[in-house]
Amino acid sequence: MSGPDHQRGPQTAWVMNGPGTPVVAVERPVDEPAPGQVLVKVKACSLNFHDNVNLMGLLPGPWPRVPMSDGAGEVVAVGPGVDGLSLGQRVMGAFHPGWLDGPPTPQAKRECPGDSGDGWLQQYRVADAAGLVRTPDHLSDVEAATIPCAAVTAWSALVEANIGEGDVVVTQGTGGVSLFAVQLARALGATVILTSSSDHKLKVGSQLGATHLVNYRTTPEWETEVRRLTAGRGADLVVDLGGPATLAQSMRSARMGGTVAVIGVLSGFDAAPTPVAELMLNNLRVIGITVGSVRAHGEVCELISAAHIMPHISHVFDWEKLDEAVATMRAGTHIGKIALTVP
Repeated sequence: MSGPDHQRGPQTAWVMNGPGTPVVAVERPVDEPAPGQVLVKVKACSLNFHDNVNLMGLLPGPWPRVPMSDGAGEVVAVGPGVDGLSLGQRVMGAFHPGWLDGPPTPQAKRECPGDSGDGWLQQYRVADAAGLVRTPDHLSDVEAATIPCAAVTAWSALVEANIGEGDVVVTQGTGGVSLFAVQLARALGATVILTSSSDHKLKVGSQLGATHLVNYRTTPEWETEVRRLTAGRGADLVVDLGGPATLAQSMRSARMGGTVAVIGVLSGFDAAPTPVAELMLNNLRVIGITVGSVRAHGEVCELISAAHIMPHISHVFDWEKLDEAVATMRAGTHIGKIALTVP
């Protein structure tokens, strides 16, 4: 079933023709949804570190392809056999639309918009209905577009550590994942310790719900401060975004039997010394997080709706300003998310 404007002309899509090549605007036909699919009029995208890596040409083909893993918009056509979605409903695309539920598998994680095929930087996108999630009513499309990667990643880390009332969560920096971790952990009743190199950015984190603020420039041994703030116990969960440069300190910040969720490699991919003795003696659980399933996406949206959480968006650009948006991310001047509007 199609909407009233089902006779659509060509659309504009931004396309990568090869690794590291400039993204160029191309006219393409608008496809009709096949069985089990819907057509989404894309209203917004958001930029993740993952997209930055993609745009640098560091991910394999296929080529050409449309970038951007995260997008949101409105259902404008529905293919046969679709249940649960109808014309006019607002939706977001899941980061791994084939990972519906359960533990990750190579097959479930194979599909990623913008990587394995066309992403969301286009005016219309056909998507499997099973890989879409309803947008919370209180969010705009721009706000919804920030949810699929960052919020789901933060939620998966909290779920892995079974975070709830009275627990302590440490999260690093003031990017999208970390600020969602602050807001979601607070909504679950946890105390949040936020680290950053900027007092200004820490203040934003405080406004979003962080209880304790630690500037790791002025307090380089921040794991000692975490221990002090927790009366020597340590945190139930440490959300590690730094990777090699921060992992050892994250492990020393966790309580006995606590969890370190490794979700970023902002300091690079080189191996770093790991305090193996502490890992063993403190029965630590170190787990890698790659976003989450479609079910996890739906669960975090339920909490976002119930707690009326508003994503913190630092910059919003017109999609023609993609280069400016990427430059802003690379400069590290943003706080929270960077979004793009799609005409």
